[in-house]
Amino acid sequence: MTIIDRKLREKQEMRSAILEAAKDLFAEDGFQNVSIRKIAEKIEYSPATIYLYFKDKDAILFDLHNEGFRKLFTHQRDRAKVKDPVQRLRGLLEGYLEFALDEPEYYDLMFMLFTPLPKVIKTAEWRFGRRAFRMLTKTVSECQALGLFKGTRTEAAALGLWSSVHGLASLLIRQRASMLPDNEQVAFAREALDMFNGHLLALPA
Repeated sequence: MTIIDRKLREKQEMRSAILEAAKDLFAEDGFQNVSIRKIAEKIEYSPATIYLYFKDKDAILFDLHNEGFRKLFTHQRDRAKVKDPVQRLRGLLEGYLEFALDEPEYYDLMFMLFTPLPKVIKTAEWRFGRRAFRMLTKTVSECQALGLFKGTRTEAAALGLWSSVHGLASLLIRQRASMLPDNEQVAFAREALDMFNGHLLALPA
């Protein structure tokens, strides 16, 4: 390994360490309560080191959002290859719930944590988030061609489907389903999604 290669790897490792520390702190303490200094303390470096890699805390948040959506997009990519749009939609909705349960800290940052998201979106392209939503709307559009979701605009139907699965994910991640046995909450959520899928996608044209 050359000196240039080693330095590049070290920079990548430091960047990853900063992002991982920030993700944990944002999830634990809330975005508003975390400072650059606090992130630096967690990785045992000076705040000046953080500023070598990120302009400010918003820039860190944006990278975490993009990484979260990249993970979601990658998670859904194989499901998006299913030819039957109805089965593809089932798979995408199920995959979305699986992603939320597998990556709760990323999911919290992406969809639930209070953050200055409008400011972040204005400063850079939220490309993976937009690609993930396009994947969903394309599938919904193909389902509409078969007679499903009649009378509803494609984006509105996609938003309704997304928000329904988001509700299930949010209840579990924020531990708001305490009325259910702890060891069965995920199973109940999956069963609820199966019911939702079965009823909604079986509606007559």
